[in-house]
Amino acid sequence: MKKYRLRVGLDVDDILYVCNAYALECLNKKEQIEPPLTIYDIRGWGQSGTRVDERISYFGDPDFVATQPIYEGAKDFVHRLAQVADVFFVTAVPPACMSARALRLVQDFPEIPPEHILIGTRKDMVNLDILLDDGAHNITRTPATYPVLFRRPWNTHLSGLLSVNSYDDFLHLVDMICHAFADERPNLSGGGVVCLVGPTGTNKNAVAKELSRTYGMVKPATSTTRPQRADEESGNYRFLDEAAFIAEREAGKFLETTVYSGHYFGTSAESIDSIVSSGKCAVIPIDICGALTLKNRYRSKALTVFMQRGRYDVIRDIVSRELAPDDKTCRILSLDDEYRNEELCDVAVAADRTPDAVAAEIAAACANV
Repeated sequence: MKKYRLRVGLDVDDILYVCNAYALECLNKKEQIEPPLTIYDIRGWGQSGTRVDERISYFGDPDFVATQPIYEGAKDFVHRLAQVADVFFVTAVPPACMSARALRLVQDFPEIPPEHILIGTRKDMVNLDILLDDGAHNITRTPATYPVLFRRPWNTHLSGLLSVNSYDDFLHLVDMICHAFADERPNLSGGGVVCLVGPTGTNKNAVAKELSRTYGMVKPATSTTRPQRADEESGNYRFLDEAAFIAEREAGKFLETTVYSGHYFGTSAESIDSIVSSGKCAVIPIDICGALTLKNRYRSKALTVFMQRGRYDVIRDIVSRELAPDDKTCRILSLDDEYRNEELCDVAVAADRTPDAVAAEIAAACANV
């Protein structure tokens, strides 16, 4: 366990202050764009060759930086984080906006020393224990021990990275990393959630099916925007179009969401709560972001299981799948971060065996924790 306070870096735009949505609001109003552009029209970081690129011009305007709305809960989030870690603001703005950015941060977050405001474009030069950022390019380049991606519509193409969806998820993650929490050991005797975490190719779905068939666990229905396959088993998925999925997510229906191969996936609180309240265990193949969200909600009733498999076999599986080249590339590039996620899981099992052997070990772990 670390003997010093963790050094935690926070990006500012779209972490503490509304940036992209505010820029689009200004752009829609100025140009009277109908239908108005939304953050879901932003598919990646930087230039995209579409009209949403016009929002970028606002990022260099000092008045824009001075008036960016602060996210609800941001002040309380920083206050709570500062109680357990040394907080640094790591932000990139043009020289003309540096004063406006620094003044806002000092005004809104007075408990953070001004010398902890780091303004510059070379985030890869800042040494931290944890960095929270919505920019995928910053996450993949940082030397921080734990780079954490804050999920936004423009970074949903990345999978496997250590990610969070909310301030509470991040605070819980910090607790886990510094071992400063006092949660009880997992206890699934009266029902709970088993999260299967690991890279593509670790047979998570096959093991979940075996745990359901042999050990009485229940796989909750997942909502998805991907097309239904010809051999799809009924009841495993709710198939929605993207607009309907986003509407349900905005309404708070989902506990966690992720994106694979350009399609959204989400699990609702209702589908899991009904299983847990009946005294049974829900088993969910899930990425580390979703697993941490469920761990934060169910605490000692949640068990996170990391599925171990050799890099060669995992890459071979990724390459052999019917995925877009960009998707395969992203999954391979994220493997280092995916393997690091083992440190955040309760137990680990070797996944290079038959699904029934892996399921038996997981079932035994559930009985013994």
